[in-house]
Amino acid sequence: MTALDGYAQDAAEARDAPQSSEAPAAEPLIRIRNLTKSFQRGTFEVPVLHGISLDIVAGEFVAIMGSSGSGKTTLMNLIGLLDRPSGGSYSFAGQEMSGLDAEDRALLRRDAFGFIFQQYNLMATETAAANVEMPAIYAGLPGAKRRSRAREILTQLGLGDRLDHRPSQLSGGQQQRVSIARALMNGGAVILADEPTGALDTRSGKEVMRLLHDLNERGHTILLITHDPEVAAQAKRVVEIRDGLVVSDRRLSRDAPAPRPRWTAPPRRRFAVPFDLLAAVGMALHSLRANLMRTVLTLLGIIIGVASVVAMLAIGGGAKQLIVDRITAMGSNLLLVRPGAPNIRNSGGVTTLVAADAEALTDLPNVVVAVPEYQSSATIRTGGSDYWTTVNAGGSDFPIARDWPVATGVFFNDDDLKDYAPVVVLGQTLVRVMFPPDTDPLGQFVLLNNIPFQVIGTMEPKGASPGGGNDQDDIAMVPLTTGTLRLFGQRHLRTITVKVADFEKIDVTEDAIRQLLIARHKKEDFQIRNMASIIATATETQSTLTLLLGSIAAISLLVGGIGVMNIMLVSVTERTREIGVRMAAGARRFNILLQFNTEALVLCTFGGLLGVGAGLGAAWAFQSFGKPVVYAATPVVLAFGCAFFTGLLFGFLPARKAANLDPVAALGAD
Repeated sequence: MTALDGYAQDAAEARDAPQSSEAPAAEPLIRIRNLTKSFQRGTFEVPVLHGISLDIVAGEFVAIMGSSGSGKTTLMNLIGLLDRPSGGSYSFAGQEMSGLDAEDRALLRRDAFGFIFQQYNLMATETAAANVEMPAIYAGLPGAKRRSRAREILTQLGLGDRLDHRPSQLSGGQQQRVSIARALMNGGAVILADEPTGALDTRSGKEVMRLLHDLNERGHTILLITHDPEVAAQAKRVVEIRDGLVVSDRRLSRDAPAPRPRWTAPPRRRFAVPFDLLAAVGMALHSLRANLMRTVLTLLGIIIGVASVVAMLAIGGGAKQLIVDRITAMGSNLLLVRPGAPNIRNSGGVTTLVAADAEALTDLPNVVVAVPEYQSSATIRTGGSDYWTTVNAGGSDFPIARDWPVATGVFFNDDDLKDYAPVVVLGQTLVRVMFPPDTDPLGQFVLLNNIPFQVIGTMEPKGASPGGGNDQDDIAMVPLTTGTLRLFGQRHLRTITVKVADFEKIDVTEDAIRQLLIARHKKEDFQIRNMASIIATATETQSTLTLLLGSIAAISLLVGGIGVMNIMLVSVTERTREIGVRMAAGARRFNILLQFNTEALVLCTFGGLLGVGAGLGAAWAFQSFGKPVVYAATPVVLAFGCAFFTGLLFGFLPARKAANLDPVAALGAD
């Protein structure tokens, strides 16, 4: 017979031996039958537990003793639902555990079990109170109640003056008491203590054992994992494990545990997203603050990306608007209606348009003004100077149609048109040619084709025409009625200049003009020239440049997102043991996924806000140098939205990796 067979026979005899009169007769809280566990090491399967059978009644204080490698810690992990057995049966409070999924196992760990570890497994960046509060977060306890309960438990354990101390500021015995308080936070009906005195001095070890006895007296079921016979001897029952089998089961106390009511699970809260999200945001802020320098460096990538998008689009929008305004000033938002059928190439001598046509066009949608014009040439004289120039007879809305403001004086009005007033407004070239320097032309008279006209205004400089061939300032402007009657002797028009409000709808307006004039003339004896193609080409070019700049900025945002993912992956690796502790405390995969994804979201959201501010600041600085900038909500929302979804997208992979960690493997990480 091998040693393993001998251990199996001893275990069977211990299990089947009749119970003493002092043995508890209550239904077991924990019932284990033929539990086995094997681990895969490459292609080899290594068995650890060979068929454990054990009953534990509520209220017992049981020491599970064995040397290193005997399987006692593996058994504790199976009892605490941190791991799954390879075979056999394990029931808790009458419920078989093998059928529970990961979520139900996490909920049961949260509600029924409290873990005390040899190395304490406290979160180094959190205070003692925050470490104790952690299990209650996953139980859905409100913040005020959490903090109150944590203070109460720590005070009862003699740590009332150490609530705000971090683990590095506590002795080993104090850290273990914090660990005990954490195990009690959600009730801890069953306390699983794995070598709780192994890392403590003798005095601190005795204090921890005293606390465990006190907890047992209060009704907690204690399972103490130890290799030390002296520590095991302080329990009321000792179960010895050797090579994965129970070789002895001795009751050291003849006093049966006091009768305990059957353990029942509290109402289980699975999902309460608002609460979980708020808790996750709080934990994310703590974590990011704990690694402040790394957080700042990661934020820089997001800030630069968002700021680039906001600034580039604002500056590009300003440049686009400047181009639009300049081209608009040249007349790109105009429709020029001229006499002559569309198939007539030169309509100079054709007379089909009258002033009433312009008045009718004014009432069409999207039409700002419709100005009748007759343009020809004439001789202008003043003093001893003669000059051949262009004379434009038009309506009083000519400055509005051409976006050409008056520099001095006034432009003629509707009364001047009705009265056939002999008044004239001069372009800057004529002012310079016809009058000596420092001479005010207003109020003086000039002769146009030997007819006297009084100068009532001068126009702002306009410069050359879009084609560059004509000087637009070389012009004299007179009322349409005066010009057609007294200067040219013509009733018909050479042009009706129509200014549209929205050049995006200029084609629709052009069609409406065509239909109206056909209805008035009974035929199409006119031509319409659409000037919007100029601005369309310019804005399309500028939009392409803006898109290019925005794309470059978006690439920097993408690089920042990859940096976030990299940092989060590093964070998961560094905090693997913390993840295991959280899972032991009852955190579900959803909680872990939410926490790490929230960290990425908080990082990117905060970076997005700072980036928006930096981008707007850069645009304002650019504007302060006299450069055009257009502030719009869309680029800001777009850039911030990209930052937010960058956190969501690039934070998901590290968060999923964290959520899928095995609790036992995570707790065993270095």
